[in-house]
Amino acid sequence: MGIKFDMVGIVVKDMRKALEFYRLLGLEIPENANDEKHVEVAQGSFRLAFDVQETIRDVYGGWDEPTGHRIELAFLCDSRGEVDELFHKITEHGYNGHRDPWDAFWGQRYAIVQDPDGNLISLFA
Repeated sequence: MGIKFDMVGIVVKDMRKALEFYRLLGLEIPENANDEKHVEVAQGSFRLAFDVQETIRDVYGGWDEPTGHRIELAFLCDSRGEVDELFHKITEHGYNGHRDPWDAFWGQRYAIVQDPDGNLISLFA
């Protein structure tokens, strides 16, 4: 028996707000998904899924709001300039810029924003 990495799931408080943020990042998500309790978006060979807290509560038999950051979601941009442009686009729409774009010591252009649920989202090139 083998396993294959297939999906990353994000628990959200408000599906519409979450999907608006990820659309702003550039993900293609149909507008009619805003009222769903579970949404999946194909991303190459895996899926990014969104579930409202009520769904997760049903699946796991409970839900406690997490604290801290244990998993990073990182999105590859086409260029260093695109990192800066996307960071500014996101923050201009009222989302929190956790860390302004900078040149990381490992050679990448990097920036960090927060989604509506407080997850840190890395942008890099």
